[in-house]
Amino acid sequence: MKALATWHDMMKTHSSEGLWDLIHPDCVFWSPVVHTPQRGREVTFAYLSAAQQVFNHEFHYVREVVQGNNAMLEFECVMDDITINGVDMITIEGEQIIDFKVMVRPLKGVNKVHEKMMAMLEKMHKAG
Repeated sequence: MKALATWHDMMKTHSSEGLWDLIHPDCVFWSPVVHTPQRGREVTFAYLSAAQQVFNHEFHYVREVVQGNNAMLEFECVMDDITINGVDMITIEGEQIIDFKVMVRPLKGVNKVHEKMMAMLEKMHKAG
């Protein structure tokens, strides 16, 4: 899947260049800290752009399972000395991401992700 390779390249380079085009207009983003699905390219772009900023310290994928147009990418990173383990569950349609779900553990990690993501989204909102 070309779209998945593009996603990996963006995560390695911490770049959002090409991200808008990678996201399907009807994409649904499932956050580990927001209880409702976030619908649409604009909100998905905001979350994934913020995540590229927040999840940049020692972030790496440790496992990948691909079946058809679905990929499950297990990741690890460190935030403020908390080791975070999570999974990105990505569905591709027509070489665009149509569904992106993030699951994170442990609870300390979920709380840290929430804190950092909300701060980054607020910063991006003020800048934009």
